[in-house]
Amino acid sequence: MNLVERAKNILLAPAKEWEVIKGEPLSTREMYTKYAMILAAIPAVAGFIGRSFIGYNVWGVVSCIPVATGLTWAVVYYILSLVGVYLLGFIIDSLAPSFGAKKDMNGSLKVAIFSSTALWVVGIFYIIPILSILAILGLYSLYLLYGGMKTIKEPPQDKLVGYYIVTLIAGLVLSVIISVVVTALVLGGYGAMGGMRGY
Repeated sequence: MNLVERAKNILLAPAKEWEVIKGEPLSTREMYTKYAMILAAIPAVAGFIGRSFIGYNVWGVVSCIPVATGLTWAVVYYILSLVGVYLLGFIIDSLAPSFGAKKDMNGSLKVAIFSSTALWVVGIFYIIPILSILAILGLYSLYLLYGGMKTIKEPPQDKLVGYYIVTLIAGLVLSVIISVVVTALVLGGYGAMGGMRGY
């Protein structure tokens, strides 16, 4: 699996790429070490640089958080992002039988990991705080999630939307919990400057 080709293809030709992913015998270790662990580092590293070195310009005053705090945030955020994507896969798999989909943890992790590509890639904008609003482009991952569930989990057509919506709600709750934990444990008072996921 070529990381650059996979990321490019899942972003530009998702329907075709999901079919390719479906047929690949990827282990959890491969998906993490050759893909997730690399891409998930983008928002963590970019956020660290943006928060601690470039900073926020508020009324003409540039404010940065301490390097040690920023580094701690990056590490905790990175670890919880990887844990979060695994939990999303677990949610997808746990809900599968209720919607007539295949219960297959490996397939569920494929959906969770590769659908997160857009979120991780747009995390590069966190490097310049004023551009962090562009991270909204990461919402494209919601479309990728839908396509992945449809192709890999194969629920009946009449249950696909319900399966997707319930998974989406559970995933968003998980995302908020992770963001709150990172902000509360690491940033404290700086959290208000940085918002929830990233900024």
